[in-house]
Amino acid sequence: MWSRDFRRFGQMFERGDLKYVILEQLKDKPAHGYELIRALEERFGGFYSPSPGAVYPTLQMLEDMGYVSSLQQDGRKVYTITDAGRGFLNERQPQVDEVFRRARERWGNEWGPQAQRLMHDFRDDLRDLTRSFASEARRRWPEPEQQRRIRDVIARAKTEIQSILSEEPAARV
Repeated sequence: MWSRDFRRFGQMFERGDLKYVILEQLKDKPAHGYELIRALEERFGGFYSPSPGAVYPTLQMLEDMGYVSSLQQDGRKVYTITDAGRGFLNERQPQVDEVFRRARERWGNEWGPQAQRLMHDFRDDLRDLTRSFASEARRRWPEPEQQRRIRDVIARAKTEIQSILSEEPAARV
């Protein structure tokens, strides 16, 4: 069933995996939290975007462990992997590799730049719809009957999208 698959799809990491992925990302260059979120979203082709509620506590834990250090820069905390963090990451490289293996296994060949563009396009389409509705609602709040009809349209769209996503993909030749 689609909803069960989506919940599994939504849980990208197993408990404790995010620290490895953050350290892996920081080994290339220092970053602040929002940059890390964006970089991880890009790295996972748009299929996963960690929440600030997951990233910032993990960064704090890594800092407490001595695996990252931080500096205030332009009003933001910029994190850098430490030598201890590099050592920890090297020791745990099999776990890091496993996280990325699971991602490739989950999304196969679709994981990459094309999938990322598609996810961004979907997000942009939904954002445009939300902005359009908000703009009109600021001008004139819909009457109760209009509200009901709008909710009906959204429910039908949700049902149709779920139906499309539950279809078996056509065999590739």
